[in-house]
Amino acid sequence: MNSPLWTSDEIAAATGARLGGGFAQATGASIDTRTLEPGDLYFAIRGDVHDGHDFVAAALEKGASAAVVSEEKAPAFRDSDRLIVVPDVLEAMRQMARAARKRTDAKIVAITGSVGKTGTKEAMRLSLARHGATHASVASYNNHWGVPLTLVRMPRETTFGVFEIGMNHAHEILPLTGMVRPHVAVITTVEPVHIEFFPSLWGIADAKGEIFSGLEPGGTAVISRDNAYFERMRAHAYASAAGRVITFGEHEAADIRAHRIIVKPDHSVVDATVFGQPLTYKIGTAGRHIALNSLSVLAASHALGADLTLVALSFAELKPPVGRGERTVLAIGDSEALLIDESYNANPASMRAALANLGTVELGRGARRIVVLGDMKELGETGPRLHAELAEAVESNRIDLLFAAGPLMKNLVDALPQAKVATHAETSAELVDAVCAAVRPGDAITVKGSLSMKMALVVKALKERYGASSTAHALKG
Repeated sequence: MNSPLWTSDEIAAATGARLGGGFAQATGASIDTRTLEPGDLYFAIRGDVHDGHDFVAAALEKGASAAVVSEEKAPAFRDSDRLIVVPDVLEAMRQMARAARKRTDAKIVAITGSVGKTGTKEAMRLSLARHGATHASVASYNNHWGVPLTLVRMPRETTFGVFEIGMNHAHEILPLTGMVRPHVAVITTVEPVHIEFFPSLWGIADAKGEIFSGLEPGGTAVISRDNAYFERMRAHAYASAAGRVITFGEHEAADIRAHRIIVKPDHSVVDATVFGQPLTYKIGTAGRHIALNSLSVLAASHALGADLTLVALSFAELKPPVGRGERTVLAIGDSEALLIDESYNANPASMRAALANLGTVELGRGARRIVVLGDMKELGETGPRLHAELAEAVESNRIDLLFAAGPLMKNLVDALPQAKVATHAETSAELVDAVCAAVRPGDAITVKGSLSMKMALVVKALKERYGASSTAHALKG
C-alpha cells in the first residue's frame, strides 16, 4: 500500500504552518473545488478573478482533508479543526513543492517551447509510463501555480516526473525550472508567440533558454537543430550545469534525425535515425509538428536510458487532447462530417500546422475544407502582418471556406479571394449559427484561435447540433 501523499509532520516541516487537530494526512492536492476529491488538500489560492478562501467551506464539505488558508483569512474559519494556516498560501505551496522535489528519487524531465509543449509532455508521459510509475502535469498546468501544484501532487514513489513549463514574459521560467530541477530539459521550438512582450525573437529564445538554468549537474539539454535560434539556445545550455546536449530535427547534423515524415489524415509515420541507428514508428495522431516533437521525446528518453523500442511503440497510442487536434464525427443527415478541434490556443506556427493537417484530409466529391479561425493574440505590432501572411497557408492547403472572428483576422480576410470568405465577425459567438448552417455531408472543419477568442463555443455548438462521436479515421484519407 502506498504511503499518504502528505502527512501533517511533513507539511509542518516544509512550511512551518499552524495545523488544526483534525488533520492527519492528505491523499491529493487541489486548488479547485469543482475537481476536488475526498482526501485532497485544498489550497485557497488568491487568483486574478476569484479568491480561493471563498470556497474553503465548500472544499471541506466536499471531503477535503484540510484547507491551506492565510493568517489574514483564518479567523473566518475558526470553527474548523481542518485548517493549515500559513502567511501566504501560494508560497506555502511552493515550499511544499520544493520539499516534494527533495524527497523523490524520480528522474525529472521539463519541457518548454513556443509550440507543442502539452502534446510533447503527453507523449513523454505515455512513453515513460512503460518504464515505471510516471507523474506528469495535468492539462497545461505550466505556470506559477501549475508547476508547484504538480510537484506537490507527485508521489514520493514516482520513477519519472514530466513537467511542462510555460511563460509569457522573460524570467518567468527561471523560478519554475529551479523548483523542478530537471535531469533533462527540452525546448521544442522558438516561434513568434507572446512576441508583444519581447523586443524580438531573440528575446523569446533567451526566455526559453532559461529552462536549462535549473538542470541538475551533468543533466541533458534537448534542442531542435532545425530552429533558427539553435546556436543561441545551445549557448544557454552550455552556460548551465548541463553535461550534454542532444539535438533533434531534420537537419543532417541532428543526433535524432527524421529522414521521412508521412502525414496521413489520422496518423503520422516517421523514418528516423537515433545516433545513426534506424527507427521507424507510427504516431496515433496527425501532424508534421507532432512528428518532429516526437524526436525530442526520443532524445529525452535516450538521455534517461529508456528502451527506445518501447518508446517508439508507445507513440501509436498517442491521441490528441480536447482542443488540440481532437477529431470528432458529426452526423449530417445520413452522412457525416469531420470536426477537428484546435480551439485551445493559437499562434502563427500552430495555426500553420493546423491548416497543414486539414490539408491532408482527403474529401469526397463536393465536400469542402472549412476553417473557423479566431485572432491570434499577444503578437504586438506584428499581429496584422502575421494574420495576413496566413493566406499562403490557406491557399496551399486547399482550404475552401473561411469563417473568421476578431479584428486581427480581418487582415487574413482581406488577403484572400472573396470567394473563400464566408463570414467575418467580431466574436466567435457571432459565427456559431452561420457555421452550423453551412456544414454539409463530407466536409472537414477545423476550429482554431487564441483561448480568449472562445472558439470552443463553435465546437460545442457543432457537437450539440449534429451529435458527436470521437473517431480515429473519419473521412478516409
